[in-house]
Amino acid sequence: MESRASSASTSGALPYYVAFSQLLGLTVVATTGAWLGVYRGGIAWESALQFNVHPLCMVIGLVFLQGDALLVYRVFRTEAKRTTKILHGLLHVFAFIIALVGLVAVFDYHRKKGYADLYSLHSWCGILVFVLFFAQWLVGFSFFLFPGASFSLRSRYRPQHVFFGAAIFLLSVGTALLGLKEALLFELGAKYSAFEPEGVLANVLGLLLAAFGAVVLYILTRADWKRPLQAEEQALSMDFKTLTEGDSPGSQ
Repeated sequence: MESRASSASTSGALPYYVAFSQLLGLTVVATTGAWLGVYRGGIAWESALQFNVHPLCMVIGLVFLQGDALLVYRVFRTEAKRTTKILHGLLHVFAFIIALVGLVAVFDYHRKKGYADLYSLHSWCGILVFVLFFAQWLVGFSFFLFPGASFSLRSRYRPQHVFFGAAIFLLSVGTALLGLKEALLFELGAKYSAFEPEGVLANVLGLLLAAFGAVVLYILTRADWKRPLQAEEQALSMDFKTLTEGDSPGSQ
């Protein structure tokens, strides 16, 4: 009873941080849409506005949805593990599809306009993020959702999966900031230093992106907010420890 009460007290602030992260994430998406709508003419596929599909899709997919996918195990702390894993995987699928649309949009736009591809730091980081994101999903599916993976393999790979998930998310936020700065320099040039309204709004968007990434990372790194082991998971964990370290479950 005492351990449950202690767990409840330590996780009491978690819903507020999660709610704050969602407020930030939705504000990021809304601000991106406002920037593109007010200063870049809006969004369309078969026109000069096709490029604008790219930043909106990348922010929704690789920043907002990816961040939410990472938070699934903090939000659904007591639900069945398999249900939580499926939701985690599905959010990553939606993020991947939306990001793929954004990637196709920018390459198609460059082809139509005759612009060069993959020459900037932003584009290099973007391709790296996309490839790592897809590889992370494939490996995660193979280890944690595909029925053939053993518990020992899952246990050994889990720390790497958690680390690379957070690293790819932070790299996504950084790449979005690079792209935002690149877009401002292309469009505003020397006027950027004159506090143009578009530049001010875009700077606010950059701060919101950084804040969203920081809050998500903070939630993920709080040890007392990690999903507690359920009875079945704890039994499997003890069996694995017994096999690998020679301990008996009763010795703990």
